[in-house]
Formats: sequence, C-alpha cells, structure tokens
Amino acid sequence: MTKIIRSQTNQRMSQSVKHGEVVYLAGQVGKPGESVADQTRTCLANVDALLAEAGTDNTRILQTTIWMADMADFAEMNEVWDAWVPEGHAPARACGEAKLATPEYKVEVLVIAACDGPQASGR
Repeated sequence: MTKIIRSQTNQRMSQSVKHGEVVYLAGQVGKPGESVADQTRTCLANVDALLAEAGTDNTRILQTTIWMADMADFAEMNEVWDAWVPEGHAPARACGEAKLATPEYKVEVLVIAACDGPQASGR
C-alpha cells in the first residue's frame, strides 16, 4: 500500500498531501491588503516552498486551479503567473471567479504536481 504523507497538518487541513508520485497542495493565498500581483507572488512563493518540501518544483506541476475574487484582475494575475511558469512547463490550468474565504483574499492557487516517491518525511 502506498504511504500517504501529510505536511503542515492541523485539525482542519494539511498544506500538502503526498501519495505515491503525486503531491496535492492546499489552496495558497496572499496577504490581506496586498495588490492582486503581490498576492499572486505570495501564493506562488508558497507553492515553491511546498513543492521543494515535497522534493519537486514548478517544472513538474500537472494541474493548477486559480480562483480569483474578481476576473477583472485576470490580466494582472496572469502577468505574474507567466513570469513564474518555466517555459515549456505550463500545466493544465483552470481559472475562475469565486467568493474566497475572506474578502481580503483576491487570489487562491491550488496545485497538483508530480514528485519522487513517498520517501520524504511528513510533519
């Protein structure tokens, strides 16, 4: 049976869950008060850190879902996204508008990525 490794877990959720050669990240958000671009940068920095912890990186992302509080900010978010995604490694992606957990959040990024097997230690 393939081991399930949960990282940064509390009563409600884990920031990442690794199963076999796939890691699933919780939705990553920016800091309240930041611009859409800055919240996107914060989300992607969090994604980078969680992927590194799982033994992978943004060249191995399989799928991303991006929720935005207002699709009018789509171009601003995409400018940051496009600079972050390594050329030739764009994942399957969906983006939509949704009411996020608090009105201060403008962007939330969910990621599923390939990684090496389950040898990493969970927390």
